[in-house]
Amino acid sequence: MISTLAHINPAANIGKNVTVDPFAVIEAGVTIGDDTHIMSHAIVLKGVSIGKSCNIFPGAVIGAIPQDLKFIGEETTVEIGDHTTIREFVTINRGTKDQLQTVIGDHCLLMAYSHVAHDCIIGDHVILANSVQLAGHVQIGDYAILGGVAAAIQFARIGAHTYIAGHTEIRKDVPPFIKAGRSPLCYVGLNTVGLQRRGFTMDKINGIHDIYRYVYLKGLNITQALESIEAELSEGNERNEIVNFIRSSKRGIIKASAKGTTDED
Repeated sequence: MISTLAHINPAANIGKNVTVDPFAVIEAGVTIGDDTHIMSHAIVLKGVSIGKSCNIFPGAVIGAIPQDLKFIGEETTVEIGDHTTIREFVTINRGTKDQLQTVIGDHCLLMAYSHVAHDCIIGDHVILANSVQLAGHVQIGDYAILGGVAAAIQFARIGAHTYIAGHTEIRKDVPPFIKAGRSPLCYVGLNTVGLQRRGFTMDKINGIHDIYRYVYLKGLNITQALESIEAELSEGNERNEIVNFIRSSKRGIIKASAKGTTDED
């Protein structure tokens, strides 16, 4: 049902069985997928595409121009996948000429007051808890979870299947499959519970743990750790993902705890 009190530009593309509540605003050029619900006082600005079966809660603002002084009005977009929920007062900015788009994947949950800045690329099944703040160009892999009030600086990369504690500052890249916490942010073990929930066998989890022993627990530098992993551990999808992530990091990865302990000790 589309309320007569909503403001929908005739040039918007609205799918089947879409619900738009009173006082929502949808601008020209917006695409809304089938079965999506746009709630009261949500604002969807030009350049936004929202997938099927999404829920956009009151006060969300999607598609505002970047908060970047280098932005000069270029045509950019926000792309949101299917089955994603955007809670109250979430803000998602359009891309800049760098990526031309800001992307949120399928089955994501962005909790109240979280912010996704320009050119962020967020994978599928990602959860941003309340008031998570992402600066521009942040990349987040599938199934990552960021705790409330966590904040990532520009160009930070967060690997798939990670869990990052709330009230933390993400200043270095966070490799896949791990838990990160404390201040400064550091490796505190594997995201074992999350991996088990997603069907990883204990053999795979133990294999991932073996890899991170080289990275964090053997006293090796990163070059030595990667060389040892490739020489001594069998090749596999998880090993390759971890090695490629670390090797491609431009700002470096988070370190082990300064106390030399993890949650798994």
